[in-house]
Amino acid sequence: MESIVEATAGAVGSLVSTTILYPLDTCKTKYQAENRAHHHQRYRNISDVLWEAISNRQVLSLYQGLGTKNFQSFVSQFIYFYGYSFLKRLYLKKSGSKSIGTRANLIIGVAAGACTVVAIQPLDTASSKMQTSDFGKSKGLWESLSERTWSELFDGLGISLLLTTNPSIQYTAFDQLKQRLLKDKLKKGGGDVTSPEALSAFSAFMLGAVSKCIATCITYPAIR
Repeated sequence: MESIVEATAGAVGSLVSTTILYPLDTCKTKYQAENRAHHHQRYRNISDVLWEAISNRQVLSLYQGLGTKNFQSFVSQFIYFYGYSFLKRLYLKKSGSKSIGTRANLIIGVAAGACTVVAIQPLDTASSKMQTSDFGKSKGLWESLSERTWSELFDGLGISLLLTTNPSIQYTAFDQLKQRLLKDKLKKGGGDVTSPEALSAFSAFMLGAVSKCIATCITYPAIR
């Protein structure tokens, strides 16, 4: 039950962040797709994508594919958080340890990430296609899925599996930073902390941002 609660909380949080940052994600995705193309490049930088949408009065098209992306994000984060939480508890139960080390944390994170990637790869392919479509000409999810073969839907699975190290690095870094912060808090409080597992909203936000930055810096070449 606790795993489901953590999975739902993580999925909802991902849903909110995906919606807020989606226009920037669309600009980045279109710019990167254009950079990889062999024909004449339309964009010199990411801001050109934004200005094209504004000049063509297609600002709302920056949200094309948002429903699919949110669905993908929710399912992805739910599976990942549930798998990560379940495997972590299973490891602690089998090993008899009270805490989990960095190496075990990474392995569990990669295992949870691999399961997640295989499950949502078709959604990721469809979402990317919808984002890179010309403004105002994006197709729906079912149409994007049905017009492709299974091999096309799972295209890029190899690199996606490689990128499973990103969330594992992120959550490992978050866990390690959280434990260090709570230990410092415990020491300063003279060992009398009412809720040692609790972090303030600001502390959780900052640790999340730092851990995501660490993971992105390490895996950025593969993302590109």
